[in-house]
Amino acid sequence: MDFLYLIVVDPFVQMADMPDFLLQVLWEGFVAGVLYALIALGFVLIFKASGVFNFAQGIMVVFAGLTLVGLHEKGVPAYLALILTIGVMGILALAVERFVMRPLVNQPDIILLMSTIGLTYFLVGFGEFVFGGEPKQMITEELGLPTGSTAFEIGDGGLLILQHIDIAAAVIALIMVGALAVFFNKTRIGRALRAVADDHQAALSVGISLNQIWAIVWFAAGIVALTTGIMWGARSDVSFALEIIAFKALPVLILGGFTSIPGAIVGGLIIGVGEKIGEIYWGPLVGGGIESWLAYMIALIFLLFRPQGLFGERIIERV
Repeated sequence: MDFLYLIVVDPFVQMADMPDFLLQVLWEGFVAGVLYALIALGFVLIFKASGVFNFAQGIMVVFAGLTLVGLHEKGVPAYLALILTIGVMGILALAVERFVMRPLVNQPDIILLMSTIGLTYFLVGFGEFVFGGEPKQMITEELGLPTGSTAFEIGDGGLLILQHIDIAAAVIALIMVGALAVFFNKTRIGRALRAVADDHQAALSVGISLNQIWAIVWFAAGIVALTTGIMWGARSDVSFALEIIAFKALPVLILGGFTSIPGAIVGGLIIGVGEKIGEIYWGPLVGGGIESWLAYMIALIFLLFRPQGLFGERIIERV
């Protein structure tokens, strides 16, 4: 009976007793959720254009961040390094389209998936060869990103502390999410992307260039990866460990749907807030550390009831 109380009642009593701390947890979960949504957008972009899960998106986040910091370490000014990194991601997009995607047109999805796994290990090896394996400090101040924090008094002596970099990360991520939503739904290229995702042959028959579309979408995914690498790197550091964080996009995509930009946002917020609350209020009951696996458990449970996700399309195959 005591254990049942600890699970069902006590966490909510703690929330009611310390509302300022609850707000702090919710804020940190919101910021993490927005950044998870930003990571998930990279996966959504590639999936919309090719119908395959881009296993390499996580390492693209790391590679973009390391390129930016590495160029700055070589003496390149911060903003010039940013422009050059965007160029590097453009070259990567063209290379992926030419040497990976183009030879695999109309191949089974599993072949495309395996190609992204191969790309992942290539970028890991190439990144370690060029930049080394040590964590690097993101050039936060050099890029003009805010530092420091602001504290707000809540209730009787309670404090809500907002890190300025977290505010900037949330604002930038939301702007990018909105821009991509408009891009997909209101532009000719966005409509072409959806057509390519539905049927490669049909898209070719109406004059849509797969090569051009894939280059554009991989470049867009590279820009998303760069933004994600900057924001996550500013909150911690830039290292290959970020690749593991990037795979938090998996449960986000399962919740929101693999083809939905609004789903990426909602799924990211559910995962971000859910894992923070779970870690703080229920984590001590199992010795802590549940933040590393709770998101996957939420996704697994969700799959049992709505496998296509909240905003995903229900796929019906006639046999």
